[in-house]
Formats: sequence, C-alpha cells, structure tokens
Amino acid sequence: MGTPTSLRDPSRLSTTQNSPADTMDGKQMQAAMESCPAKTVLAGTMGFGLGGAFGLFMSSMRYDTPLSTGVNGATSSVSTLPMREQLRHGLKDMGRASWSSAKNFGKVGAIFSGSECCIEGLRGRNELSNGVAAGCVTGGLLAYKAGPQAAAVGCLGFAAFSAAIDTYMRQPGEPATGGRID
Repeated sequence: MGTPTSLRDPSRLSTTQNSPADTMDGKQMQAAMESCPAKTVLAGTMGFGLGGAFGLFMSSMRYDTPLSTGVNGATSSVSTLPMREQLRHGLKDMGRASWSSAKNFGKVGAIFSGSECCIEGLRGRNELSNGVAAGCVTGGLLAYKAGPQAAAVGCLGFAAFSAAIDTYMRQPGEPATGGRID
C-alpha cells in the first residue's frame, strides 16, 4: 500500500493562512496593549489582585500565636471568645487587610505604569531613566499629603527602588540605556 495522494502532492495539502480580519485583530490588540491607558488599567488590576493575595497571606500570619489583642476596643483577648466568634473576627480582619493591600498595590501599580508609559512616550526611548523618573513621580504622589519633605523622600525612595529593580531586570539581555522606540 502506497502513501495517500494528499501526502505525495504538496498542492493538495491545506495550509491555514491568516485572513486580513485575523491580522487586523492582532494588530488592534497589540496597539491596545501598547497604549498607556491599557497599560495603566492592566497594572492597576494586576496590582489589585496581587495586593489582595498578599494582604490575605500577611493577615493570616498574624494568627499563628495566641491572641491577646482586644476586640472592638475591648480589653478581653480574642482567645476567650467562642470558636465561631474567633473565626468571624479573624475572617473579617483578613478581609479588611486584604482589601486595604489590594487598593494600595493597585494604586501603586497604576500610577507607576501610567507615568512610566507617558515618560517613555514623551522621550521616545526605552531607558533605565524612564523607570527612575516614574518611581520618583509615584513616590512623590503617594506621599504628597504628608508635605513636601515626605514627597521628596518618597520620590527618592521609589526612584532608588525602581533603579535597583530595572538594573537587575535589564542585566543579561538588553542594554540599560540606548533602546530607541520605533
């Protein structure tokens, strides 16, 4: 028995080619993901999710030792409450901590990503200094309510952290400066 004709004759093999609509959808999706508003929303959403998980984890670590903190301002310990009340109190506290961390991480992610994208768009270059400037903007915005001195410290702290992370992330493959955006 020989091989089927479709395997012997290359003209009979079906090839799947992208239609113009598929290519257009791909380009539109790529353009949307490269836009600053989309990056900002995505970073805020991802930060919100990560912050929620982080807050849940960190708040659950508070209950690994016997509790002696008061409930609702009372001086009695939580460990003296019935089991159902202990669980209710613990879950409420975990929910509050998770929600708080989620909001904070989401805010930081959105501000940093949005400012970095805008700076990169204005400068037309993908450099380490874009992230450092975005870190400064983020730290300054997050601390501005505490006054100008706190805003300056926030700016320096976030800029230094951003520089350290970007330097580490850019080490092996791509250069830290000079990347033109076309």
